[in-house]
Amino acid sequence: MNCEVAHERIVLAAYGELADDLVHELGRHLTTCAECCADREQLQALKTLAAVHSVIEPNANLVARSRMQLEEALDAIPPKRWYERFGEGLLNHFARLQAAPVAAGLLLVAGIGAGSVGGFEFSQARAAHAAGKTSQVVASDSPVAAIPASPADVASISSIVQQPNSEMVEVRYNQVVPKRIQGSLDDPAIRQLLMMASEDPASAGIRDDSVGLLAAECRAGHSCNGAGIRDALMVALRYDRNEGVREKALKGLELYVAEDMRVRDAVLEALLNDSDARIRTEAINILEPVEADMTVRQVLSTVATSDQNPQIRNVSRQVLRRVPQFQ
Repeated sequence: MNCEVAHERIVLAAYGELADDLVHELGRHLTTCAECCADREQLQALKTLAAVHSVIEPNANLVARSRMQLEEALDAIPPKRWYERFGEGLLNHFARLQAAPVAAGLLLVAGIGAGSVGGFEFSQARAAHAAGKTSQVVASDSPVAAIPASPADVASISSIVQQPNSEMVEVRYNQVVPKRIQGSLDDPAIRQLLMMASEDPASAGIRDDSVGLLAAECRAGHSCNGAGIRDALMVALRYDRNEGVREKALKGLELYVAEDMRVRDAVLEALLNDSDARIRTEAINILEPVEADMTVRQVLSTVATSDQNPQIRNVSRQVLRRVPQFQ
């Protein structure tokens, strides 16, 4: 992913408009690109500050007048005359004629290729039949492969095709070869695999296990740097759909809320937007080292006055009473 695409996706992700698979791809890019990471931090900080202030809805009369003016402007556009429509039709017709030689050339190339492939397959079938109808295993990416040692090596059968007027059968199958690696949590390869597992869209259990291990490393202070484990935890806190995964990520970031503004902003977003009241309450407790920060107090003031959860409103008010003055 290049930085231009990443900038577009950063905005979409900030407002929850980016698909999950693209969110994970963006997260991987941000772990290696300092410039894009800085852009995301600026946008998140702006979004956090904007969330403090209530959105001013436009006046209903203004909306109605604007719609009427738009409809009048569309109605005022004159319809195309017959000769304008006729000219557009001629241009489209000429464009199709110009494309015809190209299409014919493509068909010719495709025909030659199909004939070559067909001739090759026919000669291969004849040779196999003459050799005594020997079984062959045809893989999707290689002409001939070894017969699997056991059915356990076969993940699934994708197709079965019998050649016409022949006893030759082609069976296409998918093969999965699992691998494993063992090592310490300090091992860069192990950490890389854990960070990849934290973004696994197929299994919440895998994400829970990996985020739990990464969070434990951060709580223990074991090289929880910003361009690695810490970023993976912030991605999980912001975007994971599983409450348990988000809670573990939040606890893993607790030690860094005072020293890393990006962590502070991620925790503030959890306080404002997370759907789980337990996580939001935990976010208030984690913000204690920076509760005198102006941005933190603005968010707490908003939550204390307008949040729908009475417990969260009460906890926010208690924090605000502890530090009555802005610093």
